[in-house]
Amino acid sequence: MIAARLTQVSRRYGLHWALVRMSAELPSGHSILLTGPNGAGKTTLLRILATALSPTRGSLEIFGLSPKTDLETVRRKVGLVTHKSHLYEDMTAAEALQLLARFDRSVDAKAIPQMLERVGLSSRADSPARTFSAGMRRRLSLARVLLQHPELILLDEPFTQLDPDGVTLVEEVTRELKSRGATLVMSTHDVERGRALCDLHLHLVAGRAEPLMPLNATTPLGSDA
Repeated sequence: MIAARLTQVSRRYGLHWALVRMSAELPSGHSILLTGPNGAGKTTLLRILATALSPTRGSLEIFGLSPKTDLETVRRKVGLVTHKSHLYEDMTAAEALQLLARFDRSVDAKAIPQMLERVGLSSRADSPARTFSAGMRRRLSLARVLLQHPELILLDEPFTQLDPDGVTLVEEVTRELKSRGATLVMSTHDVERGRALCDLHLHLVAGRAEPLMPLNATTPLGSDA
């Protein structure tokens, strides 16, 4: 099964084309390391897969569904972890997850205390988001993804601004999501850590995608990954 199919996808910001006629099929159940130099289009691609952006041209399918006609269904199938947590600053960690459960019936509200403990935030469950460090916000984003059980998880620089315990947590959560059969797409400059967690490699150069390749210990990733 194909988790995501992009057909001739282009995305323009003003006069700049961030993605150029990109076509790719991302197979379900695999973990994909997304690499490329700065400005190659990695974050734009992840945001399009997350339906946070629409292609300027071309089409996208997520598990055979088009965001143009089945947007809410598609969004329930996708989880995004990025350095931007999109939290209500005066809402506590527990309240943020309770709000999620209120709008997403797949989320078990009774599991929230256990999940906050799982990501190391149980002692800060009642602290407002405005007091959280970047690493704590990332932990809360991981809790959201684990509670929602999405089929496609997008990780944009998941190791950035994390302490060693946070990095270990991301590695553990990534392996847990893989064991559930989820499809993962990870963009990271920590390519050796990404290599250890992924089995396929997608490389972007100037908004264009090279062919999807198997990833192993000898796969060349390049110094600009």
